[in-house]
Amino acid sequence: MEAKGKNAWKPVNRDRVVSAALRAYAAMTTSADTGAVRDVEQVER
Repeated sequence: MEAKGKNAWKPVNRDRVVSAALRAYAAMTTSADTGAVRDVEQVER
């Protein structure tokens, strides 16, 4: 993995559909190191 550099630990040839609900959740969550909780203030309207 060290030889791959910045491409390490990334899936190869992975096509998947990400639902609108998952994209919305990702836009509102904090980093995993802070508990990955929802923070609705991150979403600008």
